[in-house]
Amino acid sequence: MALADPVPQPAASRRWLSIVGIGEDGVDGLTPVAHRLVSGADIVFGGSRHLALAAPLIRGVTRPWPSPFDGAIDAVLAERGRTVCVLASGDPFVYGVGSALARHVDPQEFLAVPAPSAFSLAAARLGWALPDTATLSLHDRALDLIRPHLHQGRRVLALTSDGGGPAAVARLLAQSGFGKSRVAVMEALGGSRERIRSTTAAHFGIGRIDDLNVVAIEVEAEPGARIIPRAFGLLDTLFEHDGAITKREIRAVTLSSLAPRHGELLWDIGAGSGSVAIEWILASPAQRAIAIEARPDRAARIARNAAALGVPGLDIVAGEAPAALADLPRPDAIFIGGGANRPGLLDAAIPALPSGGRLVANAVTLATEAALIAHHARLGGEMIRIAISRAEQLGERTTEDGRKSTDTPDIRHSSAVVCRPAIPVTQWVWVKP
Repeated sequence: MALADPVPQPAASRRWLSIVGIGEDGVDGLTPVAHRLVSGADIVFGGSRHLALAAPLIRGVTRPWPSPFDGAIDAVLAERGRTVCVLASGDPFVYGVGSALARHVDPQEFLAVPAPSAFSLAAARLGWALPDTATLSLHDRALDLIRPHLHQGRRVLALTSDGGGPAAVARLLAQSGFGKSRVAVMEALGGSRERIRSTTAAHFGIGRIDDLNVVAIEVEAEPGARIIPRAFGLLDTLFEHDGAITKREIRAVTLSSLAPRHGELLWDIGAGSGSVAIEWILASPAQRAIAIEARPDRAARIARNAAALGVPGLDIVAGEAPAALADLPRPDAIFIGGGANRPGLLDAAIPALPSGGRLVANAVTLATEAALIAHHARLGGEMIRIAISRAEQLGERTTEDGRKSTDTPDIRHSSAVVCRPAIPVTQWVWVKP
């Protein structure tokens, strides 16, 4: 929620809601303030485990969370005016219900009393500095979210969904070239059932794991491990594609022109392999993107690429623009990788942008280039031409069995290597006034 201007402190009676974090040590770990909030509540919401842990203090009516959880926030809001306490695991604002409630309740109406989060407890047991550690939740989320964090020497703490989660994480590590990574399974931290067991991802054999667990990983990359670089312009070979891909060097320039900013939404129109949208999201966990692709086979390929590169949350719209753009959330930036001369496309894209929104359109054909030149002449912006040359063998090289060679030419020992220019790309960059 946005910070408000300073105002006089409200009367305590306005705080009808309390959000109390509770750990595996139950009421013994609660502060005196938390004790009073739980025991003084007319209604206490929480998971079955939370309600059992706090049972010695509860005097009011207990309300277990509904299943599915979708209606839980509405159930709490319906009790506004009564004294309500919501119990949560550890810190309610670390992947907890506190963040969800704060989107609907003014901070002046609630008092939050956090307990140590699972991440804090895990870091304390391991002696890890939390600011230097990647923390993420894989609870009811795709395991692929861990992929961008897999770099040599990185430390990762991940919440999982259940007792099978740690083994699934270990399999992903081993299959991606990180089998030597140290993996610690940390169960029921802070309580009498606490247990910590360690192994490597490749030799993971830990069984009978408590559903309440954190996986700690010290990443060790083997030769050839699938490491996702932090810079724009990932290798084309990291993407599955059929040739419909914005090539590495062009993509790096394109993303620089798009200038991603925190929390922004990109429309990637005619997404092909999804490479631009995927790298847009990789720039920050807060980034969002919608890949619009007319061909169903390519849309399916985009989904596979998004998972393999650790951004399974990429939205994919299977349809042809401009018709497919109707009813989409308003973008902060738009990329058109080809076909900008399609009737009505630019005319639909430009009004969709807010003031300050960026449009980047690439052209390789004369027809598309002409459309971009015309819009540049009318609206302004920046027009550049990107020309890339790559070293290639002069003439076709063959192997001893007569097949075409795909080896990279060795410039040091070949006098028949030339720099062959790729098709130049014309790029129009425009910022909406």
